[in-house]
Amino acid sequence: MTEALALALPEAVPVRRARVPERLVATVLIAGLCLVLVLILALPLGTLLMKSLEAPGGGFAGLSNFRTYFATPTLVEALVNSLAVAGTTVAIVVPLAFAYAYALTRTAMRFRGVLLALALLPLFAPSLLSGIALTYILGNQGFLRGLLMGQSVYGPIGIVIAECLYAFPHALIILMTALALSDARLYEAAAAMGTGRLRTFATVTLPGARYGLVSAAFVVFTLVVTDFGIPKVIGGQYPVLATDAYRQVVGQQNFPMGAVVGLLMLAPAVLAFAVDRLIRRRQSALLTARSVPYEPKPHPVRDGLSLAYAGLVAGLVVATYGVAVWASFIRYWPYNLGLTLDHYDFAAADSDGWTPYGNSLLMAGAVAVLGTGLVFCGAYLIEKLKVFSAGRALAQLLAMLPLAVPGLVLGLGYVFFFNAPWNPLNVLYGTLALLVINTVAHYYTVAHVTATTALKQIDPEFEAVSASLKVPFWQTFRRVSLPICLPTVLELAVYLFVNAMTTVSAVIFLYGPGTKLAAIAIVHMDEAGATASAAAMASVIMATALCARLALALVNRFVLARAQVWRRREGTA
Repeated sequence: MTEALALALPEAVPVRRARVPERLVATVLIAGLCLVLVLILALPLGTLLMKSLEAPGGGFAGLSNFRTYFATPTLVEALVNSLAVAGTTVAIVVPLAFAYAYALTRTAMRFRGVLLALALLPLFAPSLLSGIALTYILGNQGFLRGLLMGQSVYGPIGIVIAECLYAFPHALIILMTALALSDARLYEAAAAMGTGRLRTFATVTLPGARYGLVSAAFVVFTLVVTDFGIPKVIGGQYPVLATDAYRQVVGQQNFPMGAVVGLLMLAPAVLAFAVDRLIRRRQSALLTARSVPYEPKPHPVRDGLSLAYAGLVAGLVVATYGVAVWASFIRYWPYNLGLTLDHYDFAAADSDGWTPYGNSLLMAGAVAVLGTGLVFCGAYLIEKLKVFSAGRALAQLLAMLPLAVPGLVLGLGYVFFFNAPWNPLNVLYGTLALLVINTVAHYYTVAHVTATTALKQIDPEFEAVSASLKVPFWQTFRRVSLPICLPTVLELAVYLFVNAMTTVSAVIFLYGPGTKLAAIAIVHMDEAGATASAAAMASVIMATALCARLALALVNRFVLARAQVWRRREGTA
């Protein structure tokens, strides 16, 4: 490896010049990373907390805002409704996602790749699109409204159904990971002892996946409690925490009470984060060096039933979103089903026309480039540089913080911090730059964990050899770490781009007159009654996100496959 690294850095030893103090540079960079993370994460959340303790007219109010909240029946109703909707969604989504994940990982059914791709479709669309689709299916003019037997979809029924569609792929990914790792020896032992299939499932499969089930339940619960788009589109007059926070801040300008609602939404997310951390500490490794990976054997009946179930669920997901896309081309639902492109003339429904979509592309592109650079470089500083341990520990803590902070709560924190008269950074409020910063902060943790995981797979000997050859860490980063992790870097860029295109909760409070985003335009169009135009804009966002993912697949297939050919050679040597 020493020879390989020396070839990668041929000029490292012969060149003699005054060396920049490498340890000082590393310390300064880590301190700078901590400063950035404090600025975009810690200070906005701290300001949110302080705002909740402030009286409406100014001054310190202590816990009086919280007492006022719990003494107001209409406000408490929103809290109870949110918990009820979230609990119902968890009870529906987790079993459905577990069965789907089981079919994908523990059976030999056909078309598993296609069925997985179809189930993940909601990840590429704004959460509002599922709500818009349900208005065409089960709304007052919906073609299946009779299924509700006189009940209205505009309320808890519609919210739960739409949230199930929105949260399903998130739970599926977690449960697939939990079920993917299993030791075949346990199943062989159960078979040798004559244990029945149901008993094996109850004593081997479920215990191995129990931590994944708990994690999926908490993730779904948090997603539903903090989601703004679906209740806004299809919630009707049914109050929940997310829409209540929006009404307090935007409608009533009651910022202290809006901060209280934000902290209440933060509570389940923090609880979920704490439980997940506890579970990870208690979880033992499912695969050891002696384990035999489980490979499902063909079983016609089981595989056929699994295929039928997965096909039904995937069909419902695709059909629901397909209805919204189809409706965007319908001239006048449901009376004139002729096709038209009139609804894509967004200027007829919103004075900004296509400008919000252009803003979203610009913002998402900036998030992909700047966010990927910050996240990957920050992960390298934390993971690979063994200096300033206190700074690296603080940066790691701050990097994990967004995982426990819902987007709407972070957006509220940005309102109170960046819009404060005393803050010299208030010039950023309402600009595209602040939307970029907020979106990077919102999705920082998942990207950071992904980058750190990739960097952990690189042998520490690279850094040791670089140090022995007097090679600065930035050259090792540029010539070794970055090329090895290039597939991960591109994956991070697409992840940030897609989420920046679809996000609405975190940025609903932060846009200005000239920086409205496409997802926000959907909310305004729907409020104005231009549902078809809202569906059209959501369809454009979904198509853009899918194109980004397809572009990454093509790059991985035809470009990186050649650039990373050394991996296959090493594996076959």
